[in-house]
Formats: sequence, structure tokens, C-alpha cells
Amino acid sequence: MKDIKLLLVDDQDLIRESLQIILNMDPEIEVVGMADNGQIAVELVDQAKPNVVLMDIHMPKMNGIDATRLIKQHWPGVRVIILTTFQEIEHVVEALSLGAEGYLLKAIHPHDLISGIKLIHRGGTLLPQELAKLLMEQLKNPTPFSKEKSPVFKYGLSEREIQILQLLAKGLSNRMIAERLFLSEGTVKNYVSTIYSKMEVKDRLQAVRKAQEDDLV
Repeated sequence: MKDIKLLLVDDQDLIRESLQIILNMDPEIEVVGMADNGQIAVELVDQAKPNVVLMDIHMPKMNGIDATRLIKQHWPGVRVIILTTFQEIEHVVEALSLGAEGYLLKAIHPHDLISGIKLIHRGGTLLPQELAKLLMEQLKNPTPFSKEKSPVFKYGLSEREIQILQLLAKGLSNRMIAERLFLSEGTVKNYVSTIYSKMEVKDRLQAVRKAQEDDLV
């Protein structure tokens, strides 16, 4: 019996099927399920009982960040590895803060991917050198959106919140804003709720009207 029960989550059929073939060839790994979006992934964690999830980020219906959040809330013992194409620091920080044990790029060699899966299954964590370097640079030199450097606008809004408010005023949905800013939809929803609270409004229409009156957008 194979020790590592793995769930593959990616919206591209070719990637899922290719990884399934490669990973099932290893004597320690069994792919117990595959999903093309985060919503199905959460359902399969309950049904297939994997102990490791290999999770993409950008997927329809529910992205990998939101799926990771739900999996870690309900099955904290399941190890989650984010496997994505992009070097997105905000996603790295968010995924790790939610409890993900690893963050790998899809350009990784299959041998290194298998080694990484085994390391994380044994209780380790994994972050590729290039992402670790970017993360350290981010910590040493915070962007204008970090709490230390972020200017405060009217109503106590941060620059990031002003940016999201401007996109709301253009009619973009939360999902569209998430894609534009490379954030998870859940993160955008949290920002929007904070904006409403700070501006003391109940919905998008009130927020946009108030922002226009105060020349914020």
C-alpha cells in the first residue's frame, strides 16, 4: 500500500493527466483523485481522504487560495502544496499564512516535484529558492501597500483599498478585480467589506457614490 494519497487539482486536463501518470509511477505515491477547480477539490478531500493536495491557484468557480483556506479549516492534517505558473509574492504569503506547506512552480523537474511531495508528506515545508529570495526582498523593502509604508486616505482607507474602490467604480466584479490584481477572490471580498465598514456604507453603489463625492475615484 502506498503511503502518500495525493489529490491533483488543476484546471488544465493535460497537466492533470500528465502528473497523474508521472506520480503514480512512484512506489510511494497514489493519486486518489483529480479536480479541475477548488470547489470539487474540497469535496474530494472529504470523499477520497488524501493526505497531500497538489493545488493550482488560478481556476474557475473557486481558486486554489480559497480552496486551501477551506481544506485547512476542515482538515488541518492534510498537507497542501501550491503548484502554479506564477511567481506571485502576495499569493505566496497568503497561501503560507493559510497553512500551505509548500509553494512550487510548474517549471519544476518531475524528480524534484516528487522529492518535494515526499518531503512535505514527512512534515517538511518547501519554497523554491527564487521565491524565497523574492519573499526576503519583499520583507526587507516593503511595497507601498505594506502596513508600514501605506499612506492613509480619507476614511482611513489604504492605497490598496483605494485601488480596489476605483475598480469597483469601473464596474468590475470581485472576481475580475481578483484577476486584475492577482489576488484571491476571498481576499478581494475581505477588502471590499473593510472598505464598506470604513466608509460606513452598506453596498457597492453607496460606496461608489460616496467616493465620487469625495473625489476618491
